[in-house]
This record gives sequence, C-alpha cells and structure tokens, in this order.
Amino acid sequence: MEKDQLLTRRTLLTGVAALGAAGAGGALALGLGNGTSRPPAPVPAPGPPQRSPLKPSAYRLQPLTGYGAPRAAPRRPPVRSEPILRMTGRGRTMLLTFDDGPHPEYTPEILDTLAKYEVHATFFVCGEMADYNRDLLTRMADEGHVVGNHTWSHPLLTKLSRRRIRSEMERTSEVVEEAYGEAPRWFRAPYGAWNRDTFQLGSELGMEPLAWTVDTLDWTTPGTGTIVDRVEEGAAPGVVVLSHDAGGDRSQSVRALRRYLPELLDSGYHLTVPRRRLI
Repeated sequence: MEKDQLLTRRTLLTGVAALGAAGAGGALALGLGNGTSRPPAPVPAPGPPQRSPLKPSAYRLQPLTGYGAPRAAPRRPPVRSEPILRMTGRGRTMLLTFDDGPHPEYTPEILDTLAKYEVHATFFVCGEMADYNRDLLTRMADEGHVVGNHTWSHPLLTKLSRRRIRSEMERTSEVVEEAYGEAPRWFRAPYGAWNRDTFQLGSELGMEPLAWTVDTLDWTTPGTGTIVDRVEEGAAPGVVVLSHDAGGDRSQSVRALRRYLPELLDSGYHLTVPRRRLI
C-alpha cells in the first residue's frame, strides 16, 4: 500500500515538472521569459516609404469603449421641395451667413470682428477653399461658428448629373469633417440653384438646405455703405443675411460687418446660428 502511494506521488511530481518545462519553453518561444527580449521587428520591404495613415475623424471613429454609450447617428432630415429661407422662433433673432470661403485674408478679419462682439455666424464653405485653409475651419469650430457645405468647386448644380452633385457634396463634407470635427448639417446650393437631386442628396448626407432672406449683393462690390444699408433695412426677426468672405475682393464686406454688427446689437437683435428645429 505504501509502495503504491509512493509511485502515485512520483507520477504526479513528474507530471507537474513536465508541465512547468513546457510552459517555460512556450514563454521563451514568445520572447516573454525572464531576460529574453522580443524578436526584432521585420525589416520593411524595399521601395518607397509607406504613407502614415490619415488622422481618424473624431466624428466618425469615436472609440466605443471607455467613453460611455456610442453616439447615435444623426437623424436624416426630411427631403424638402424648397430651401429654408428664414428662422422660426421668438424674439429679434437673425442669422449672419458667409459663402465661398474660407479665404486666408478676409475670413480671419470677419472672425476677428465676430469674436470682438461675441457673435456666432454660419460659414458655407467650398471644399477646394477649405482644403487649403483647414486651420480656419478649426478656428471656426473653436469659436462656436457653424460650418455648412457649399459644394467643392461652386458649380451650377442644376446642370450637373446626380453623380457629379453627390461628388461635389461628399468631398466637401469629408474635408469639413476632418478639419472642423464633425460633418456639416447644412447645405447651400451655389447661386441658389436647387433641384430635386440637390434636396434628395443633401438629405441622404444628413444636411438641411438653407437659403437666405436678405441678399447683400456684396459680390458686386456696391460699396461699404450700400451693404450696410441693405442689412439694416432688411433686418427683422428670423432673417437670414447672405454675405461673402471669398470669391473676389471682399474688403467691402469686411468693413460693412464692422459697421452694421454693433448697430444690430444695439437695436436689440440676437445674432445666432441655425438649429435643426428650423422648418
């Protein structure tokens, strides 16, 4: 009986030792044993160096763990048959909007004036301009402005195929998302030329169509005083003002903003940005 017990103990000890040796061997094979380094990194194949990956968009690729529940995708807006022309709501509230930028000379001056009076505006950017001036989109995000989609190259959309319209919108949305931090929720057709495809594609990309109520016609360079008069004469609750920060010499637009903005504020107007409750 004692001999059998002794044989059993020896058998168990032998098995444990064998398992320990196997475990140590496996650890050494993986480079995880004591005093053993990892195997050297593989040498890259000859040829041109690989491009580093693009910085992921914080809007599109937010990690799903450690940050609470994942963000729900924005609800697709309805497909409209005409663009939004004015705000709804109470009080003396207006929107200031600027098209065709961002421009490295005029847009910073407009942003400086808005910052001076703590006013937020909406910038409908063209993708090819935004791509070269991404720092200005970042500044717009930091200072609380809204950035909308104004196509890539400012074409007349009613003359384009559905595929080309989608390309103009998508490319611009991608640049805005990367530089601004989130995809645009508002779209404005160049020249105010809308059709069924623009409304449908805008909705598919999560954007509402926003037009304007007061056109300053500043692109015709009518003079600073004329631009100021058009804004002040058209001022009313819910009005959306159209101006430009690119597409030509916009020095008159810059000077006009410096004049009419404090006057609107002194008259009791609240200058704000669009909300999705617009109808």
